[in-house]
Amino acid sequence: MAENSASGDACTYREGVPCWVDAQLPDVAAGRRFYGELFGWTFDAPRDDATVWARLRGAPVAALSPKTDGRMPTVWTVYFSTADARALARRIEAGGGQLVTPPRPDGDLGGAALAADPQGAVFALWQPGRHAGFGRRHEPGTFTWAELYTRDTEAADRFYGDLFHDALFGPGAEPDFGRAPLTGVFPAEMPPHFLVHFLVGDCEAALGTAVRLGGRVQVPPFETSYGGVAVVTDDQGASFALLQR
Repeated sequence: MAENSASGDACTYREGVPCWVDAQLPDVAAGRRFYGELFGWTFDAPRDDATVWARLRGAPVAALSPKTDGRMPTVWTVYFSTADARALARRIEAGGGQLVTPPRPDGDLGGAALAADPQGAVFALWQPGRHAGFGRRHEPGTFTWAELYTRDTEAADRFYGDLFHDALFGPGAEPDFGRAPLTGVFPAEMPPHFLVHFLVGDCEAALGTAVRLGGRVQVPPFETSYGGVAVVTDDQGASFALLQR
């Protein structure tokens, strides 16, 4: 699959491939300062809902959105591409998951839905319109991986294997996400969740920048099958990972 163009509308990701990420933040302006310096992002003017798109060398790479309810978590969310969000939502429910927010249009950009798997890990769906998703990925300062930390990896494999079979196992599969047990580096009370990973060239240097900007190292660097990872929270509490391959 070719990368999207700088406008993000050149092609559509196959169903089940992570195609976008956004952060729900109390203070979007503070988020712009933090991520702009950490990853070299620039930002478009806010949309009508005050969401801003982040860009790297002109291409869209993420969005920052204001929390509309203080009870909502401050969190990064991964979006999986789909040609039919309503049909996929029905399959999620049939597989034991649930819809948090049903599919709804986002102007002519596309349509979104928010869902949870049977163990409670939250993820989103994106049905592309004018916006297909990432204009850049798998390069420093952009999304490169989403890891699902879950209590029961076998159950998660069944659920996502049925839901996104072609993306995970089909010809030319490039799923960009994996599953891991919620043990070891994470506290016992941590709920199942997706952890968005951003690629960096130097993890230690990126950690130093994140801390200088008011972030916190949640989990020091550790080795995985896909590279060296450190888990960070930004200066507002949103967790994400830095990945050095």
